[in-house]
Amino acid sequence: MTAHAPARYLLAALAFTAACTACAREADNAATALETRPANGKDFKPAFAGQTRAPGIKSSFEPTVSVVASGLKSAWAFEFLPDGRILIAERAGNLRIIDKTGKISAPATGLPKVLFEGQGGLLDVALDPQFASNRTIYWSYAEPREDGNGTALAKGVLSEKDGVPDVSNVQVIFRQMPSWKSTMHFGSRIVFNPDGTLFLALGERSVPAARVHAQDLSMHLGKIVRINSDGSVPKDNPFVGRSDAKPEIWSYGHRNIQAATLDPQGKLWEIEHGPRGGDELNQPQPGRNYGWPIITYGIEYVGPKIGDGLTAKAGMEQPVYYWDPVIAPSGMIFYTGDMFPEWKGDLFVGGLNSLKLVRLKLQDGKVIGEEWLLQDQKARIRDVQQGPDGAIYVATESAEGQLLKISKGS
Repeated sequence: MTAHAPARYLLAALAFTAACTACAREADNAATALETRPANGKDFKPAFAGQTRAPGIKSSFEPTVSVVASGLKSAWAFEFLPDGRILIAERAGNLRIIDKTGKISAPATGLPKVLFEGQGGLLDVALDPQFASNRTIYWSYAEPREDGNGTALAKGVLSEKDGVPDVSNVQVIFRQMPSWKSTMHFGSRIVFNPDGTLFLALGERSVPAARVHAQDLSMHLGKIVRINSDGSVPKDNPFVGRSDAKPEIWSYGHRNIQAATLDPQGKLWEIEHGPRGGDELNQPQPGRNYGWPIITYGIEYVGPKIGDGLTAKAGMEQPVYYWDPVIAPSGMIFYTGDMFPEWKGDLFVGGLNSLKLVRLKLQDGKVIGEEWLLQDQKARIRDVQQGPDGAIYVATESAEGQLLKISKGS
């Protein structure tokens, strides 16, 4: 044995002790699931380990929460403009701009009429990838029609006059068909692809007579569609050329999607509302069937199982993750900023009736941990965005109608 051997063993022992301490700390943070209430689907079993009730995790720091703006009325979505101001949509049909002091502008002029009833109204808003040069925005909304209503997608050019935003050159580039006399489950989220196409997530309109058509490829109900920025159909969509299918359809068998985004690798993910139980996280693939209402981990609001009470069926995709009881998801991001290195790559989703921001840690496409944030705010969280400063921002449906900023430090 050399004279340096004891020191070498001591260093090895110290390293082992440090590693064990880190493992213990991780184990403490991920011991049990956060959800302890009984599931609504009493005899439903997950299809694989970790599909629901992942271990609870806890961040090593307490984030700072501050108010960016107050006085919003049912804000549904928001986007950061290149100059750091915020474009925000209110469900009543108002599109406003929040400046850097938190002042909220008057409503934009030029928008088409929306159906502000039930769950309808002005929904998502998105900036064209070339917004800095073309000033084009896109928005989805519940469109009133003579034979009912449905989700529509429009685009226009945003300008300002005397501090008031205006939208001109308005074009409706997509209409969900058929129209339906329902004020529920419009969806919807707009997600731009790096290839210039965009995804639009659509609800199945809720009522039993409509929801069955989530399985019908001749209708847009309960679908994700993929279109070009002018509304035309990409030639490589999965159902192009089929006489029995709408060529816009990307995936089907969805219920009511109010959260969708791309991951850091450019893949689409969505989270949709289940009924009583069964909120789902999916990574939609072209042409795949996600099962609603044939399979679900939820039950009817009034109690009985849905259909044959199935949670799995050949030819139908399983969710990556599900919640029962529900979180009522709306708005989501994969965090890619530098302010929170510990959260990099994690998924954040707003909770409506659960009154929280949910953080999911994923590994190899599976959820391995879940954290609940902002529960002290006691506010419905409608949308989530990452700011240019690396902070996380959320729009709430609290009585104060706030836009909150989550940052690090005092």
